[in-house]
Amino acid sequence: MSPTIATQARIRDLNHAFRTTGPSAGRWMITQGVQAEGPAFVLMATRAVQTFDGFSPDNDPYGEHDFGSINLAGQVLFWKIDYYDPALRYGSNDPSDPAQTARVLTIMLASEY
Repeated sequence: MSPTIATQARIRDLNHAFRTTGPSAGRWMITQGVQAEGPAFVLMATRAVQTFDGFSPDNDPYGEHDFGSINLAGQVLFWKIDYYDPALRYGSNDPSDPAQTARVLTIMLASEY
């Protein structure tokens, strides 16, 4: 069953708040490949994800703002938000409900995908 427009909007709003303000409702993960580029690159990547606004039907078909691709210092990076239960063991039953959902945002090099 696909989510309603209101549910998609709620998920989008929660994802936006999480992505732009940091890991208050989940965790941010940085892959080894991104970390290997050094602390300055990690900081630039984090800021680029926080300010990303390049959503389109191609990269955001469900309107949830849970994925993006950025070019940074000659590297292509992907970021993705996944939804887990609060214990981070299983997928969330309802990503629109913060009480049931821990968000995990992963920043990776495209080559690591």
